[in-house]
Parts: sequence; structure tokens; C-alpha cells
Amino acid sequence: MDVARQRGFEAGAHLPEQQIASLCNVSRTPVRAALRLLTEKGVVRWEAESGYRLAVDLTSQATLATDLPVTEEDELAEMILRDRSARRLDQTVTIGALMRRYNAERKTVLKALKKLTDENLLDRAPGQSWLFRRAPDDPEAQGESYEFRLLLEPAAILAPGFRLDGARAAALRQGMEALLALPDPAFDTKEFQRLDIDFHGLIADGAANRFVTDALSDHLRLRRLPGTYAGVNVFRLKQSLREHLTILDQLESRQYEVAADLLRVHLRLSRSQRPQAASRGAPALFGMISRPA
Repeated sequence: MDVARQRGFEAGAHLPEQQIASLCNVSRTPVRAALRLLTEKGVVRWEAESGYRLAVDLTSQATLATDLPVTEEDELAEMILRDRSARRLDQTVTIGALMRRYNAERKTVLKALKKLTDENLLDRAPGQSWLFRRAPDDPEAQGESYEFRLLLEPAAILAPGFRLDGARAAALRQGMEALLALPDPAFDTKEFQRLDIDFHGLIADGAANRFVTDALSDHLRLRRLPGTYAGVNVFRLKQSLREHLTILDQLESRQYEVAADLLRVHLRLSRSQRPQAASRGAPALFGMISRPA
């Protein structure tokens, strides 16, 4: 589903097994199993003459996969992240302690730890222990996170060779505009988090320097943790989506210097998250920029 959204697949689009397997870095066997499962859910349809095709409009169905089955280790990994975010777990954890806390088998704990390590959320420590990487979930860490992003994200746009994935950008625009159209009481914060990470991931993946892409992508994984978006009001989240769209306008027009400047303003505004911004509207720089013809 993430691949289909990022690639801008529309209802009726062909879903080639080999392409999806390559993009997900897996073999075709789990891809076939996933497509069969999505067919049962009505998300995908099978056609004898052409294979699997997307059956729904992903931009209007944000919570499509909420009822899909998850493995025992996936559930455990989520519980570990929630407990760490709530400070119920120390920065260092051990296999034995996790087995006792969650009443889980050793193999399940090991698989959950491997999943979190593969996502760069944990580092292996000496012995049978693992160390949580520091996440931007407190004021000091959030400040450092924004400073890191201010250094790298605009530079990613300005470095020679930056390329925007047009299909992914179009799908992202559709999703952001759909979320913006919702009234405040219906605003979906989880969908905002997905779109926000996808937007900044689009910039990271567009960088011509692989080391910049890797550094920004690793940092984005930390921002997926529970609590990262806590305490931000709906006004600011909607304002942030409008800023994303304005930056996207400039990227699509290859006005990279303007896009980088707007991105700096966006990051500084997000860092401050001042409630009084609600009475002032968007800053002058965003208000003055219109989408090029």
C-alpha cells in the first residue's frame, strides 16, 4: 500500500509482482501472499488476462490497512515502542527483561528486536542488551532534530542533481489536499503523520548524495515513533500541510532555491509551534508565493 501511494497508482493500475518485490526488497512469494490478502479485503482485484490491479482510490482511504493481520513480533515491537515513548522502558533493554515484561517467547522477542534494529530504532549493545536510539520526543531532542533537519533538508534540494519523483509528488498532493478539506473535528492526525513523513521522505529520496539520503531517511524513521506529534494543534497541522503544498509547487517548477528557502521557514515554524500563530495566519514568505503558471 505504501509503494502504491508513493508511486501514485490510481484505481485500475496494474500491480506487477516483480516491480513490487524489487521496491520492497523481498522475493515474489510474500508479494503474492500480500496481493491475495488484499484481494480478500477488496483492495486489489485479480484479472485472469492481466493479473492483479488496484481496486480502490488510495488517496481517499487513509486507514485502508488498519484491519490487516500483523505478526506476533510486529505487535511486540509496537508495544516496546509505545512503552519506551511513555518512559516505561529504560534506554537499555535486555532479552530476558522483555520476555518477562511481555510474557513472550525468546524467538518472538529476538524477531521484534531485529525488526527495530533493521529500522534503526535500536542499536545492539554488549551482551544480550539493546540500546534505544535517541528519538525527538522531548523538547531538547526536538530542538536538536530541527537543527539537524535545517542543516540537511534545504541542502538536499540545493545540491546538484536533485530529482523530484513526479508520480509520488502528485499522489502526495492529492492526499494532502484531501486531508486539508476535512473539518477540524474530523482531522486525522495519523494520516497527517503519514503524509508529513512521506513529504520529507520525498525530499530525502530526491537528493543526489546517497549519504544525505541515508542520514535523512534514518532520522525520519525516528519520527515515526509514538508521541512525536503530540501536543500540536489542528490549526498548525493544517498550516503545515499548506506549507508543504507551497514547497511542492516550487519543487515541481524546479525553483529549487525558493523551495529551499520556504523549507527553512517551514521547519522554523514547526520548531516554534507557537499557539499565537493562529491569529496571524501564514508568514509573509508563504503568503507571497503563488504556484507558477
